[in-house]
Parts: sequence; C-alpha cells; structure tokens
Amino acid sequence: MVSVVLDNVAADIPRSEILASYPSLKPEDIEAALEYAAELVREGSIDLPAELTA
Repeated sequence: MVSVVLDNVAADIPRSEILASYPSLKPEDIEAALEYAAELVREGSIDLPAELTA
C-alpha cells in the first residue's frame, strides 16, 4: 500500500482524494508512507556509474 500512496502523491493527487479512494487509510498513513520513503532514500544511497554522472 505504501507504493500506491506514493504513486498518488507523486501524481499530485490531493490527499483528500487519496483518502476518499482508499477508505481504510487515515491521514497519518500518508505521512507514514512519506516518512518511510524518505528513510529508504536516506539509507539506500548508491554510487552511480561514471557515465551516468557526467
């Protein structure tokens, strides 16, 4: 469900619409998904190949 929430947020769908589309979600679930994604990005950094960084 985290990926669904993130896809909707990335698509600029208003949070109220996300919550209406998924009645089991609460506003804090959206925040939790964003916090989880931020943590993954912080912890999951990798070095890009040289040809991609030029």
